[in-house]
Amino acid sequence: MTTDQPVDDGFHVFDTTLRDGAQREGINLTVADKLTIARHLDDFGVGFIEGGWPGANPRDTEFFARALAEIDFRHAQLVAFGATRRPGISAADDPQVKALLDSGAPVVTLVAKSHDRHVELALRTTLDENLAMVRDTVRYLRGQGRRVFVDCEHFFDGHRANPEYATAVVRAAHEAGADVVVLCDTNGGMLPAQVQAVVSTVAADTGARLGIHAQDDTGCAVANTLAAVDGGATHVQCTANGYGERVGNANLFPVVAALELKYGRRVLPEGSLAEMTRISHAIAEVVNLTPSTHQPYVGVSAFAHKAGLHASAIKVDPDLYQHIDPELVGNTMRMLVSDMAGRASVELKGKELGIDLGGDRELVGRVVDRVKDRELRGYTYEAADASFELLLREEVEGRPLRYFRTESWRAISENRPDGSHANEATVKVWADGERIVATAEGNGPVNALDRALLAALERIHPQLAKFELVDYKVRILEGRHGTESTTRVLITTGDGDTEWSTVGVGENVIDASWQALVDAYTYGLLKAGVRPAER
Repeated sequence: MTTDQPVDDGFHVFDTTLRDGAQREGINLTVADKLTIARHLDDFGVGFIEGGWPGANPRDTEFFARALAEIDFRHAQLVAFGATRRPGISAADDPQVKALLDSGAPVVTLVAKSHDRHVELALRTTLDENLAMVRDTVRYLRGQGRRVFVDCEHFFDGHRANPEYATAVVRAAHEAGADVVVLCDTNGGMLPAQVQAVVSTVAADTGARLGIHAQDDTGCAVANTLAAVDGGATHVQCTANGYGERVGNANLFPVVAALELKYGRRVLPEGSLAEMTRISHAIAEVVNLTPSTHQPYVGVSAFAHKAGLHASAIKVDPDLYQHIDPELVGNTMRMLVSDMAGRASVELKGKELGIDLGGDRELVGRVVDRVKDRELRGYTYEAADASFELLLREEVEGRPLRYFRTESWRAISENRPDGSHANEATVKVWADGERIVATAEGNGPVNALDRALLAALERIHPQLAKFELVDYKVRILEGRHGTESTTRVLITTGDGDTEWSTVGVGENVIDASWQALVDAYTYGLLKAGVRPAER
């Protein structure tokens, strides 16, 4: 499954977006969402991706089965999350522990109680039995060939209340064979100086390799994570964009940027840091949340300058008002308030897509200008690589890539007096020199359009029979004229082997969906090796 590890094991970047991040209010990830995010995180180069709690719900169980079968991880190892065995039984007999093994993940994170009151009130067992639960579960999983990390839940509060017992839990996990013992600020109430002092003390008292998991309830999760590193932690647990329960977790991106650019510690594969802004925005689109414009390092406003004094100084030397070169993290300096792609971003993306731009500055400039214009109209290409590739190829070749030409389409949604519904669509297209009219019904107007387009084209392009709409997201953008609004649709399509995402923007959801569907079919045929019939 893995891994050509580009960074040594001396320091871990551990991502828990798919588990802890998914607990944020408003985030509801499908299995397809989780697979997409896992691919982005692996591309970014994190060392570990915690995929969820197998056995706790069918979705997480399915995710592990599909991730192991469908994703060729290049950098990350997949991690299953679960709890120590239940009181009074052996780890080998605990069904939840068995589910961790059945997940197939090579690494397991166990959550363990380290606060004495939680042991007695939540687990309803003795302090000694809790220590035995930690030792038994770690030893059993190690004996089954798994690498084990132990998350000491509520550790900092527990250490303040009963430092001897909290430390005993760390020691029990370490002596049983846990590779890393993670100190968790579960309530998020700690401050950096406190975190550094406790981590230093526990490291000296136990000799264990320590990690940090910080919630952001005081707004200090990133600072607390870095303070733990100052105290000796060599394993940081974070989530993309700081997603997580309540106000969130330590944000992966500023933590990694600080480690690489401020501490001078290499924690990602070479060149990965420059992908950070793209990865952050792509994951935001997958979870269907607007990317934070003012997020450090990766926000569109992170290197935006509006004040006249700033602008004058930056003309002389950009470093006068910027703490780093924004290109180091894949971002760009802006003098105006707009979301803009830079030349370097286009060139790098073209290289990634296998399109040689040949150092043509005029061509790259046209692409940049077009992306700027379309983003102002509501398009986004962060999570729609297929649509961007079609745009790029159109500029490179000087004409759009077409397998068919649309004459017209319509979709009808009928509500009947008996409460039933009917959705029908008709499309008229030209393909291979032939005018084709097709009508289809569906469980919604977009589904009906999808079926009608397939019916029109599959005789000429039988490859389309394999295409399937995997995911569909709608976002209503800010209105521009009174009560009018703009709609953006992101569609993920698959052919059984790969998946690709496309974007459409229009005055209504049907119009935007049609644009995304046309791009999806066009890109799919391109990747299937079909020669365009119309140019």
